[in-house]
Amino acid sequence: MKRMQMKMLNGVLCAVMLLSAGAAALAQKYPDKPLRMVVPFAPGGGTDVLARVLSTKLGQNLGVNIVIENRGGAGGTLGTEVVARAAPDGYTLLFTSASHVFNPGLRSKMSYDSIRDFAPVTLAALVPHLLIAHPSLPVRSVKELLVLARSRPGEIAYSSGGNGSSIHLAAALFVKLAKVNMVHIPYKGGGPGMIGVLAGEASVMFPTVQSVMPHVQSGRLRSIAISTLKRSPALPAVPTVNESGLPGYDATGWYGLLVRAGTPAAAISRLHADTVKVLNDPQMNKRLADDGAVAVGNTPAEFDKFIRDETTKWVQIIRDLKIRVD
Repeated sequence: MKRMQMKMLNGVLCAVMLLSAGAAALAQKYPDKPLRMVVPFAPGGGTDVLARVLSTKLGQNLGVNIVIENRGGAGGTLGTEVVARAAPDGYTLLFTSASHVFNPGLRSKMSYDSIRDFAPVTLAALVPHLLIAHPSLPVRSVKELLVLARSRPGEIAYSSGGNGSSIHLAAALFVKLAKVNMVHIPYKGGGPGMIGVLAGEASVMFPTVQSVMPHVQSGRLRSIAISTLKRSPALPAVPTVNESGLPGYDATGWYGLLVRAGTPAAAISRLHADTVKVLNDPQMNKRLADDGAVAVGNTPAEFDKFIRDETTKWVQIIRDLKIRVD
């Protein structure tokens, strides 16, 4: 009996040693060929721009080329599906945005599970939205905007980058918490939505800081408040919505790196370590800060919790607001 137990123990030890050796071998050789980074949006947007900067420096750290593959459409779901169906080998990456946690609430049917089908690598950056107003609107603070909106129900319009976009949801949450009646004008993208405000077709908007900074600096648009719980380092004098009369308001944009679920832990560990090196680089920090973003670089476990918490939060908000895109 003892001899049999010893044989079983030796077998388990051998299996553990083989698995450890295999993991070590993978860690040493990964990656040994180019990677592709799927961006589930069209070229030129905020997600695409950061993905290209990050992929160049990450590729240098990994010693391989990283090819950007733009697969835009359906609010990011088409490109995300590509990664969900890819081999779980660490050679297909997903660089995505907050739309990843919006889609489960916005769409009745999805071909993948946004949590179970992916393994988080790291949260790359947080991106605040900025509540802005056309200078013709006689408001300079959240409180003044709320007073005006309540005195003119249904008369003040806000623009967005489309139904269910992060710009739309940031504004819809504002309207919900403030209990005001404002009209939503959806445009086909954040750029056209901002043009709508500049032209006076809409009065307010919640674009990302990075996209609106030139117009605020030129005086063509007026900054009112930041959407995050903390003030933006790029605009330290601008108060948050939370401190300006709507406690608890938080609409944080973000960018993050994920891979297919089932990807070997050694590959995820290597991707995480080298991505964090890029995000900790002073030049990268400055570039993000200049755009109003904040570099993060947290652990896969922390990013996993972040995604789950944000999904729970936004799916409930979307259901409460009865927003659908299908």
